[in-house]
Amino acid sequence: MKILILGAGQVGSSAAYHLSREEANEVTVVDKSAEVLRELQDRLDIRTVVGHAAYPDVLERAGAGDADIIVALTDADESNMVACQVAYTLFKTPTKIARIRSAEYMNARKLFTQEAIPVDVRISPEQLVCEYIEQLILYPGALQVLDFANGRVRLIGARADRGGLLIDQKISTLKEHIPNTEGRIAAIYRDGKSMQPDGDTVIREGDEVFFVVARQDVRVFMSEMRKLDDPVRRVVIAGGGNIGVRLALALEHTNQVKIIERDPKRARVISEQLNKAIVLVGDAADEELLLEENIDNVDVFCALTNAEEANILSAMLAKRLGARKVMALINRPSYAELIESSPIDIAISPQQITIGSLLAHVRRGDVVKVHSLRRGAAEAIEAVAHGEAEESQVVGRKIEEIELPRGTNIITIVRGDQVIIAHHDTVIQTDDHVILFMTDRRKIDRLENLFQVGVSFI
Repeated sequence: MKILILGAGQVGSSAAYHLSREEANEVTVVDKSAEVLRELQDRLDIRTVVGHAAYPDVLERAGAGDADIIVALTDADESNMVACQVAYTLFKTPTKIARIRSAEYMNARKLFTQEAIPVDVRISPEQLVCEYIEQLILYPGALQVLDFANGRVRLIGARADRGGLLIDQKISTLKEHIPNTEGRIAAIYRDGKSMQPDGDTVIREGDEVFFVVARQDVRVFMSEMRKLDDPVRRVVIAGGGNIGVRLALALEHTNQVKIIERDPKRARVISEQLNKAIVLVGDAADEELLLEENIDNVDVFCALTNAEEANILSAMLAKRLGARKVMALINRPSYAELIESSPIDIAISPQQITIGSLLAHVRRGDVVKVHSLRRGAAEAIEAVAHGEAEESQVVGRKIEEIELPRGTNIITIVRGDQVIIAHHDTVIQTDDHVILFMTDRRKIDRLENLFQVGVSFI
């Protein structure tokens, strides 16, 4: 698949990294900065073109004429939209994906049609990050909360704690503890290494456990891993940028929300946008300010400024002063790894959150959802099974008969309104939504082939 990425910023570079690692992809990256492209080319097997992402001659040099997908990820919404327009008008590029940051553009749905601005898929990293944090606040104690099957099924990542009922017990005892719930443990990471769980696997304190469960059973299943945390009431947000304001707007009617913003002018602007949230002018790393605002009574502190160093410092300070849970927005993968051994509870990576949304539209076969996990090493995937038994490698077959790549497990099947926990003798049917966990995403090509339908399988 020939993929053209426009923009080599943080999101564009992350997309290039993930997509170029898959053998079936030929990736070309366009950016104005020759230096940035040179650094990227030194690390990745990609082609690069220097120039303005929306100029017709630059797109032509980059190979837009025979590209399968154009992914416009520059920092400017207007450049991304124009690039998609040029790609459609001059080169008839089949799939056009654009990063759109502005809510004003995102909400203008009639704007994005083939007759107007031909953008097939709009991705807003800010909105995706906001929704991601909302889920973490809704389910306190979770490290990750990811949706599948239109929200009917959720993948939860949680660290096993001594208060959990399943600690030091075999996974098979789950049936005795919670007999009427639909859920299954998908993967366990112990000391940073992946384990393939089975009924005899014993859950240990400190394990990072990923489980797939029907939405209504999340809290019951979570209680098996750790003592349930109290619901979140008080939230402090450091940073009044796009993400901070969107999060405040989403939470202010159900939580007590305060935003700390350094710039007085910006603080005045966002105070007019919000209804109930309180806006404070100051530095989120100011110990005196945090003490004045009773940080020790805060349930969640979210450091969401544009400066990740400031996010790390303010989150660590808030934790030391008594905030129950702290999160920090981190862009650099190397920083995210350091965070794991720090007092910060959750490092939020916009690139990892965004890449999952992007990959769902790049994958072959009918892949409707992709979530990138463990800094891109693993993936959780929702794929739809199509065709009849004679033309499909999965339909009409028991799970034990399907040649899944090593490290890949089918966890759950959603059939209509029914959530089915997958067992070795479960038979896949046409139109089933199959949820898989893959610990080695380098084998994604083999998995995609399984869910493709074609005459080659007859």
